[in-house]
Amino acid sequence: MAKPNKIYSVLFNKCPQCGVGDFFITKSAYNLRNFDKMNRHCPNCGADFVPEPGFYQGALYISYAFYVAFMVIYFLIFVNFFKQYLDYFLVSIIPILVVLTPLFYRLARRTWLALFIKPVSTEERV
Repeated sequence: MAKPNKIYSVLFNKCPQCGVGDFFITKSAYNLRNFDKMNRHCPNCGADFVPEPGFYQGALYISYAFYVAFMVIYFLIFVNFFKQYLDYFLVSIIPILVVLTPLFYRLARRTWLALFIKPVSTEERV
């Protein structure tokens, strides 16, 4: 088996080391009771998802980058295609960002961990 892809693991809620085990307990970011519940270890390979206390504080910067990128793209779309409705940009951006918060939270945590864990193929683990 080839090495797992970090981008795949970030986008599809998989372990960045093995690419098989789930990172978060629930599949959906919009299960509001459990959207932030993570496995402490990978169910497949046993990789530690919480390497040290406060590890995920760095994910705040990743989340901020996602928000900024989204707002810039959203603004450029409004300016180029909906210029006559530019007032609606300010009215619509806040609810959209609130709806995207669970998704960006999960993406930021998976991205932050993927930066620090090296993918390992099954042959290398054995």
